Amino acid sequence: MNINCLIIDDEPLAVEVLESHLKEFSNAVVVGVFSNPIDALPAFKRPDIDVVFMDINMPRMNGLEFLRNLNTHPLIIITTAYREYAIESYELEVLDYLVKPIPFNRFLKSFNKLNARLLQSKGLKQIGDFDQDPHIFLKVDKKLIKIFLSEILYIESLKDYIKLHSREGTFISHKSLSSISEELPAENFIRVHKSYTIAIDKVKSIEGNLIEIANKKIPIGRNYVKYAKERILNDKGNFLTE
Repeated sequence: MNINCLIIDDEPLAVEVLESHLKEFSNAVVVGVFSNPIDALPAFKRPDIDVVFMDINMPRMNGLEFLRNLNTHPLIIITTAYREYAIESYELEVLDYLVKPIPFNRFLKSFNKLNARLLQSKGLKQIGDFDQDPHIFLKVDKKLIKIFLSEILYIESLKDYIKLHSREGTFISHKSLSSISEELPAENFIRVHKSYTIAIDKVKSIEGNLIEIANKKIPIGRNYVKYAKERILNDKGNFLTE
């Protein structure tokens, strides 16, 4: 599934950074670059545009003012040097708010969130609906690893790192469990402990406050018991089929 992107920013260096980050993802396609939202308007209305990376302070019109004057628009990721517009931006239902200079690790989190949102918004729930299985990218050492969601078993926290367990092996990445959990589709994954997030459909059994996945006994935290058991027991299946 290609992700068609627009970039609206009047700073050439900022555009270069975004283009460089996007080149790391095989399914990201930059279909247009504009220095202000007025010139971008015709492309902005194209039905095949999935996301717009947009600055706020630009010539001719402020990015937030532009959004307020639109009835509908693609997903928006704000890219700005100013932190103070964050609350105002989220009131306009932007997907994410990136503060320049944008480090790749932060951009990676945003891109994975974008993948998950597009999955939900397009109603693609069965693997057959995709030209490739849904996935996220995980930075392992200095390499981006494509992790298919259907392969993920569970993820455990290792303080400042996470260890992702999948059918293809384990991967260690420098990020928090909260961060990776936010990037995964909520209908398919659930946090069951301060140290564990699991794939709901990979649960083999529940005994007391222990979940079994791939011969691993995973504890359910006291604060997660009621919600976790309800979600697991009421799971009616999803795109992560066996």
